[in-house]
Order: sequence, then structure tokens, then C-alpha cells
Amino acid sequence: MHGRPRKAYKPEEEAASAAKAAKLRGLQSQFMANHHNKIYTKEAVDLSTKLLEINPEAYTAWNYRKLAVEDKLSRIESDPDLVKTILDEELRVVESALKQNFKSYGAWHHRKWVLSKGHSSVGNELRLLDQFQKLDTRNFHAWNYRRFVVELTKRSEQDELEYTDDMIGSDFSNYSAWHNRSVLLSSLLARKADGFLPNKKIPDEYKLVQNAIFTDEDDQSGWFYHLWLLDQTVNVETPLLTSSWPSHGSRISLYAGCSNGSFSKLTTFGSESGSFPLVLYFDQAVGGVSSSTVTIDSELKGNEDLVWEPVSKKNSQVSCVWVARLKYISSEPCFGKEYKVKVRVGNSPGIVSSRGFNFSASYEFVFTAHVHDTVEESSQEGIVSWTDGFDIWDAESKDLNALATLDRSNAQMDSKWRQEAIAEEIDLFRELPDSKIGKLTLARLLMAKAMISDDAVKGVHYNEILELYKDLMALDSSHYQYYKDEHSVALLRKVTSSTEDLSGHLFRCRNMNNSVCLRLNNLSLSRIASVEKLLFVQMLDLSHNELHSTEGLEAMQLLSCLNLSRNRIRSFSALDSLRHLKQLRVLDVSHNHIGEHSVDTTRYLCSSPLSNSEWPQDEVGSQMPSLATKYWDAYFVLRDLNLKQLDITGNVIAGDEFSSFVLQVVPKLVWLDGKKLEI
Repeated sequence: MHGRPRKAYKPEEEAASAAKAAKLRGLQSQFMANHHNKIYTKEAVDLSTKLLEINPEAYTAWNYRKLAVEDKLSRIESDPDLVKTILDEELRVVESALKQNFKSYGAWHHRKWVLSKGHSSVGNELRLLDQFQKLDTRNFHAWNYRRFVVELTKRSEQDELEYTDDMIGSDFSNYSAWHNRSVLLSSLLARKADGFLPNKKIPDEYKLVQNAIFTDEDDQSGWFYHLWLLDQTVNVETPLLTSSWPSHGSRISLYAGCSNGSFSKLTTFGSESGSFPLVLYFDQAVGGVSSSTVTIDSELKGNEDLVWEPVSKKNSQVSCVWVARLKYISSEPCFGKEYKVKVRVGNSPGIVSSRGFNFSASYEFVFTAHVHDTVEESSQEGIVSWTDGFDIWDAESKDLNALATLDRSNAQMDSKWRQEAIAEEIDLFRELPDSKIGKLTLARLLMAKAMISDDAVKGVHYNEILELYKDLMALDSSHYQYYKDEHSVALLRKVTSSTEDLSGHLFRCRNMNNSVCLRLNNLSLSRIASVEKLLFVQMLDLSHNELHSTEGLEAMQLLSCLNLSRNRIRSFSALDSLRHLKQLRVLDVSHNHIGEHSVDTTRYLCSSPLSNSEWPQDEVGSQMPSLATKYWDAYFVLRDLNLKQLDITGNVIAGDEFSSFVLQVVPKLVWLDGKKLEI
């Protein structure tokens, strides 16, 4: 274990082990009889002591002793001295067990339980811990227990921080001490204790960890702490609004139903329901987004009390993405007019991050909605092609500035000290000899600098980051997929870092009312990122990449057409995020790996949800129970979509049986695998 080879036992050692096992079995048999019969005599309790001296991991014995202690305490009068004597005996037994096995979970938990009774002195605990931690300075059980004792004794976090100084000073590789330091600093920085302001303390911490890294660059402890510091440097505690759709100053063209006509170069949006999504994207998961915390000022009727919903998994009430649907068709005529819509986010308190911090940087954005007369639905619905009818985006056009909101969060954070701290680290790590962890840290530092830099220098940083991850993929094949994912993230951030870079991938689709199409095909992407800057995109081409999942696309609420052909998607479970896209009408997942693997990890880890009677089934699930169970992952994804065009050719799952199943689950489907269905 932990790289230590096993050694063969000598004959005398095997004999001693066998004798110990025989004694243990005898003690266990007697102990279990006492436990089942609820015998808590002195002899019975002493027997459990002997058992724990041999095997400190006997959890049942520790639980038995708790019951025995409760029994004794219930039989005596309120005598503090007698209570203390009983509990001190338990502490003695725990100490003896820990000498046998310093990493015994049961022993440490039992000691916590004894101290929580409130009758034992906690003053000796820190002295005892000092003795134990000299034997093993990195033992995380002792560090966890130390935090428990510190809380009981009300010892100051500053004193504990000094203790980590001593422990790290004597051993740079003490990961537990570094971890405890991060816990303490997080608390001190959060409450802005005296002398603990981020712009002052974090640069000092960089200097401390540099000593560890440059003393022994092969030790991982300092690197992990450096990564934590970088996270503290880049991220802010209070949630920020990163982007929105519509964005501030934008003009959108709204119509009802479907259209054959060609509208202006505005963002054109049509909906049979007569509403369009308002999207708020925060830099971290938040809750409390409602009509009281987000107010709408508009002449469009029927939007007084909008319902905001989080776009999240498992019905969580916190999310980075929140959506409301603004009505633009009502009983009153409103066609052929322009309407100003003003949205105030954080108008009143209530938006709170999942970590408990309030949204305080209130923001207001205004956009113009032009409502067209209803356009009659086309009687002939043509197939959507990904090759014909696209116009190149005018790179000199100012349309994109009105569509995309880029890097709004940077203006809301104090970035000067952050930029200086990161710049110093970059200069320092460039001097470090080539190493895997050094290259990885430099890539992370450059990424952090790019995130808080001006557009003019971002491209340079991203180019170097991409080269570093290419080097790492070649140097360290065991972590290839991680580097590949990070390379994809850096590439997408580069593409979205400026309107100039982004416009090179944008097109207008003439056959889809000049819908905005983003082409990110043939980029070897294995992960999706930067979707907060792509909320305006209506058609997305991700074909010929290496994607395993669509996670992240749920934020793109305007998406109506999605091309995922020729990727590495292995099951419909990987498409789960698409269930949130209410506008999605065209989906191409052809030539993936769906159905290729006989054992789907999702299927293996949990049985079909259809086997649980609490799952609601629709008419299709009731009429085709065997197929719905066989294709349950496809069933739960497809039944929530309103697709009109679907391509699944080139997957093992494709076939007559699955096609007939799809037709039942998606009744409004018009095109399947390039062929028009007979209705």
C-alpha cells in the first residue's frame, strides 16, 4: 500500500498471527453475547477493553461502550466527580487503542463523543495531540480532531495559524498542515479579521509556499496549496452576474409561430407559446432569484410576476443559470411595435450563493423588443442542412457587441492586486526547470491572468496556454484526458475572448430567419466551456470533435439546432442537459458511440428508473414498457424535447426497433435520419 511492497511472513510470525486471530475470535464471541444481552457489568466492559486493545477498529465494541457509559450515567445521581471518573476511563481506553493504531476511525470518533458529554477537561487534549503529532505529523485523523478540540476550547484561529507555521517549518511536505492552514485562512479572510485582507495576506502566502516548492519541487503538498491560493486570487466570494440574454443595449425581433420570411440582422426569435427566455448567468451557483429580487419594467402586458427557475440537475434550487419566460403575445394587440424592457437584478436583498454570500453588485440592463405580426406556419417544413444557406459574419459589423456581453465580471472586482500577484508568480515559475507540475502551474497562472486581463493581451496568453497543454499531453500520457479537457477550455476561452475572435466562427443562416450559427467543428474539443458568452447563439455546430457529454449547453436557452455528429458520446445519458432546452428542434447525434458498449456505467451503477414505481410514466411508457425500460436513458431525454428533426445514424443503437420507439416518444418528429416521415 502507498508504494510499499508486501513482505513475506516468517514461520514464527505466521504462528503468532494465528494465535492472535484465535484469541480475537474467542473475545469476539463472548463480547457479542454480552452486547446482544445488554450486559454492562464491569467484567463485560473489561472484556470489550481487551478486544479493543487487540483490534481498535472493532466499531461494534466502541458503540457497545457508548451504551455502557449511558447505562452507568443513568444509574448514578448527579455526582460530577463520578461522572468525570467514568468518562476519564473512556479517554484512557481510547488513548491505549490509539497507541495500537493511530489511524483508528472508531477510536477518534469515540474520543469526540466522550468530550462532547461536557464533563471532561479539554485542556489536556492539545498537549496529548502534540505528542501524537510528533509521531506522525501528517495524520489527518489527528488534524481533524485538533480542529474539533480548538472549537471546544475557543482557541483563536490566529494561534492555530502560528501552529501550522511551526509544523510546515519543520516539514514542508506536511500536506495536513497546509490543508489546515487553508481552512483557517478561509475563515479569517471571510470575516476580514485584523491583518487578514486578501490583497495583503494572499501575496504573503505566495512567498511562504514558494519556499516549499523551490526547496523540493517533487513534493506535491506545496503545489496543492499554491493551487488553492490561485483560486483565492481569481475568485471573489460574493456572486457576480457574468452575462445575460438579452444583453444590455441589444435589439431583438420577436414573432409568433414559424416564419418563411427574412427579418433584419437583429436577433430573431420565434415561439409558438408567445414568450421568450430571459437568462441570467452568475459566476457561481445562487438561490433566491425571484420576482422580488429581479424586477422587470416593460409595457409588455402579463409579466408582472415572472417565475424564475434554476437550470440545474435533480431539481436543485441553486444554479449558475436562471431563466424566466417573458410574454410578448397577449389578448391586447401589440404587433408591429417596439418595447423597451428594463431588468434590475439584485433590486432587493435575497440572492445568495450556495456558500452563503449575498449578491451585492446590483445590475441593470435594458434591451429593445420589436414584436412582429404573426407569421403563418409553413405547410412544408424543410430539412435543416448544416452545409447550405449560411452567410459569413461581417467582422466589421457592430452587431456582435450588442449580442454578446463579454467579461462583465471583471469590471466588478478589484483586479489590480490580483494581476500583480499573478504576474509575479508567472515570472517566478518561468525560471523553474521544465517539469510536469511546473508546466501545469504555469498554464493555470496564465489562464488566471487571461481571465482578468484586457482583451488586447488575452490572445497571447491563450496561445501559450495551448502550447503548454500540448506539451503536457505528450509528456504525461497517464493524465492525457485531463490535459485534453483543459486544452479545450483554453481554446474556447480564446475563441470567446474578443468579438474579433468570435466573429470568425459566426454565420447567419438564411433558411432559419438569419439565425445566429456558431461553428466550433473540427477543433478536437473534449469539453464544453465559456457558454456564458454564447447565450445569443441559436444554431451550434460541434461536429467532428471528441465530446463525451453536452454538460454546459443547458445555459444556451435560445438553441434551436444542434449538431453533435461524429463525437464520442456513448449514451443518451450524456445528453441529459439538453432536456432544459425548450427551443431545441433539430438534433444530430449521428456517428457517435451510442449503444456500442454493452455495459453502460450509468446502467451499472443504478437500475432503470422505470423500475421505481414512484417515477411518473407517460402514455408511451405505459404502452411500451419493455422498450421504455430497455432504452430508458433515451426515453427520459427525448420525451422532454420537442424535436422536429433527429439524426441517429451511425450509432450501434440505430435500427428499426429504436426508430419505432423514437417515433412514439417524439410524436412531433418530421424528419428522422434524413428521411421525411409520413404523417
